[in-house]
Amino acid sequence: MAELNLRYTTPMPKSKIGFFGGTFDPPHIGHLILASEAAHQFGLTRLLWVLNPDPPHKQEQAITPLPHRLEMLQRTISDNPIFELSRLEIDSPGPHYTINTIQTLKQHEPDAEIFLLIGGDSFRDLPTWRFSSELVAAVSKISVMRRPGDSFDMSALEAKFPGLADKVSFIDALLLNLSSREIRRRILNGGEFRYYVHPSVYEYIEANHLYRGK
Repeated sequence: MAELNLRYTTPMPKSKIGFFGGTFDPPHIGHLILASEAAHQFGLTRLLWVLNPDPPHKQEQAITPLPHRLEMLQRTISDNPIFELSRLEIDSPGPHYTINTIQTLKQHEPDAEIFLLIGGDSFRDLPTWRFSSELVAAVSKISVMRRPGDSFDMSALEAKFPGLADKVSFIDALLLNLSSREIRRRILNGGEFRYYVHPSVYEYIEANHLYRGK
């Protein structure tokens, strides 16, 4: 009887891709903490920083020109090999909604698990996001980092998005009440901000006189 030569192959583990979107105006150490903790805690293969060139929900807000934000973000993430600057939204026509960008990413990475990284305030406001139900369904996990004082009604969110609780993971990190808006305000008012951003971002803001008004 001929011996059967059966070969068994172990399936390759799925890649885990973090999706971290925002205007990053400016990027700060709170963003870095969220991203690095998520990459470590969830074993992410890659973490994409998705810079939004013209956020539709901030049309009434003055936003720093894209070249400045792009340069600051590149400086912020350049020393971490897992971090990647994504041009998914920069190179596509707007308006840019997270659900559309996630769907495009899934077309490029059909076998990957997608981890959506958001802050606690964004998680609380999830029902107001465009096509929020489709967004929750499209991602594998939602990784949430809460600032001090963040609060939300998990029961109400679960009622709005059945199964949401199974997708949500809270990032374990030392909490910082830090935001780009507050950094911009401090710079405008002549406050100290040096250690809230990456050193090379501080140098860039100083050299280009950003956030100081006209």
